[in-house]
Amino acid sequence: MTKADPLLGKRREAEARGRRSEFLAIALLILKGYRILARRLRTPLGEIDLVARSPMGLVCFIEVKARPEALAAAQSLSDRQKARIGRAAMHYLAQHPKLARKGMRFDIIAVAPGRLPRHHRDAWRGGDAG
Repeated sequence: MTKADPLLGKRREAEARGRRSEFLAIALLILKGYRILARRLRTPLGEIDLVARSPMGLVCFIEVKARPEALAAAQSLSDRQKARIGRAAMHYLAQHPKLARKGMRFDIIAVAPGRLPRHHRDAWRGGDAG
């Protein structure tokens, strides 16, 4: 067994945990009346976990965070990550200008074991991060 083998296993576990967390987040959003527009959206400027349209028409750029505790998940997004997501969101809206008419916001869905996912709407503003 090489040194890389344990790391590869941990990466696979993290990937599987991320996919399960995104599935739970999507289920929550659909139950709340959201329409999923994109999942794991890759742009030249970064990746966005979920893009959804709220029942009121807002375009929501959603970061899904899985941590052992819900509060830690909600607080785990760095300013650098917020800025990257913001740039990717602007790129996405430039490609889909009709979606931006009703506005946009940035949300976090926190996922913790044994708890329902928690949706933090308008978790930060696009200009908040550096």
